[in-house]
Amino acid sequence: MDLNKIMTVSGKPGLYKVVAQTRNGLIAESLQDGKRMPIFATDRSSTLEDISVFTYEKDMPLKEVLWAIYQKYDGQEGPDPKSSSPDELKTAFEEILPDHDKERVHVSDMKKIFSWYNILLEKDMISNPEEEEEKEGAGDTEKSKEEDKPEEEKKDETTGEQNEKGKE
Repeated sequence: MDLNKIMTVSGKPGLYKVVAQTRNGLIAESLQDGKRMPIFATDRSSTLEDISVFTYEKDMPLKEVLWAIYQKYDGQEGPDPKSSSPDELKTAFEEILPDHDKERVHVSDMKKIFSWYNILLEKDMISNPEEEEEKEGAGDTEKSKEEDKPEEEKKDETTGEQNEKGKE
């Protein structure tokens, strides 16, 4: 789940996908209706990658919270923040993240998180964050192995042949 390109904009409902960068800001496309709009540097916006939820021990990244919701509801839609009562949302959030900081995580935050979860689920954008880290790590392994070799054993990147010093 790459949340670097998904953002929320203060004062505007829903989530947006960054599609281009301009001199003055970004062009974002709404995940709900596909309409594009400019996001200026003066707009208060955040990528979902930068958002975390307060817990008593450490802050939990939003992608881990979204994955926990996904697991709790077996990949189905979560509670509807518009029709659920605040007590229902609190109970559901408590089941998903029991150690959240109850003084700093408000019902409005829970509504946003459940709303974002349902939007991302509809667009099939939720995946296991641990599997993504493993995939990213596997790609870096080959590169790091090559970097760890002594200079004479490194291959020429353009031809793939071993350095002259390594042939001796």
